[in-house]
Amino acid sequence: MSYLAVAGLQLELTATDNLSAIEGEIDLVKKRYPWLQMLVLPELCTYGPSTELAVTLPGAVEQCFCEAARKHGVWLIPGSLFERRDGKVFNTAPVINPEGEVIARYSKHYPFLPYEKGVAGGDQFVVFDVPDVGRVGLMICYDMWYPEMARQLAWMGAEVIIVPTLTNTNDRHIELAIAQTNAAINQVYLLNVNSAGRLGYGRSILVGPDGTIVHQASSSREIITAELDFSHVRRVRERGMHGLAQPLKSFRDAGVEYPVYQAGAGPGEFASLGELKIPDQE
Repeated sequence: MSYLAVAGLQLELTATDNLSAIEGEIDLVKKRYPWLQMLVLPELCTYGPSTELAVTLPGAVEQCFCEAARKHGVWLIPGSLFERRDGKVFNTAPVINPEGEVIARYSKHYPFLPYEKGVAGGDQFVVFDVPDVGRVGLMICYDMWYPEMARQLAWMGAEVIIVPTLTNTNDRHIELAIAQTNAAINQVYLLNVNSAGRLGYGRSILVGPDGTIVHQASSSREIITAELDFSHVRRVRERGMHGLAQPLKSFRDAGVEYPVYQAGAGPGEFASLGELKIPDQE
């Protein structure tokens, strides 16, 4: 089997406690689409974007999601939660298997600074295997803006990259272009799931490994369903996109060394950019 039946739940939520609403949505989606194998929710969907509502993991909230995954026999990525750990707050996405077990937790590497204050960045990359299907990688929202993130996950074997997102800013069209580009240059499926309603602008997107937009959602509540074909990823990587570009092989074989990534390289010309802060009124 090389297919993974996935749903992205672009939900209209509030900035408070959405746990019961999300549990209800999961029930409805599985009733409507019993063939689904994986459900993906948006970033910070459970309690919204306030670090005051940060939780500990493992904990009661995560256990609710574990029970939902076990009840429906699905892989569940319940968006992310602000997590209190080691005296810091992280933006963390659990990965829960169909047995209701947390098999990984990914903490966002790039908080949306300088706006997302008081949030620490993670330092671990996460990929996981869906048995007999393929390998899935995980990023969160602003991580997608850094091409090294998707390339690292592809290097680790990811054939699909899941990106829970929360954005309500007017650069969403740029993010859609970034999603399409990341999918094409790394020859992966990329599923970016945003909130709708008061929290986000929606427009979730699924892109194929040949750069084709499989589906782009509207700006209101929408359930995005698709069967991801891992054999298509492997064929595109072997033969090229439309029989043309084979960027992963070229990256592997070129032997190019980038000075910016060498130990001790320092900030280079980036040192002149000034402080990372919210712009002042001029």
